[in-house]
Amino acid sequence: MSEPALTIGLFYGSTTCYTEMAAEKIQVQLNALFEAPVVKVHNIQDVPLKQAEQFDIVIFGISTWDFGELQEDWESQWEDVYTLNLSDKVVALFGLGDQLGYGDWFQDALGMLHDALSGSGCSIIGYWPNKGYEFTASKALTDDGTCFVGLSLDDENQYDLTDERIHAWCHQLLEELSE
Repeated sequence: MSEPALTIGLFYGSTTCYTEMAAEKIQVQLNALFEAPVVKVHNIQDVPLKQAEQFDIVIFGISTWDFGELQEDWESQWEDVYTLNLSDKVVALFGLGDQLGYGDWFQDALGMLHDALSGSGCSIIGYWPNKGYEFTASKALTDDGTCFVGLSLDDENQYDLTDERIHAWCHQLLEELSE
């Protein structure tokens, strides 16, 4: 009898399509690494967050708006984040933000999502080094300040680095999952 296939659910909210495009790139990259179509992508505008409970591994994508605020689809489902049963699940996060225009709030929504999920019993992987970014403050930094709590993308100012960062992060996730 063969072992059941690993399932990965990727849930994102996107107003300007940048988070959606990043989600699709992550899906393509992970499916290639696993050599199977294991990643199912869901726009939370159309799907309740509760569906994340069905997956072995969950990836959440969120963007920071204005002065450290949640993207509108996440804002409309924010209370649901606290009710998710993600016990014994592996979770990875990625965020989009504008480090130059909103440097005092860069990736704040990513940090808020991390904090909201940290009490859900899940294991969070995919922390990302904060080298190569220019920002003043962020709620998404780890306690020691050396990493973001997930992959951080800035398609406004560093679009040329997005594909490279997604590629490296997906390889990092695969390594962390194999440990």
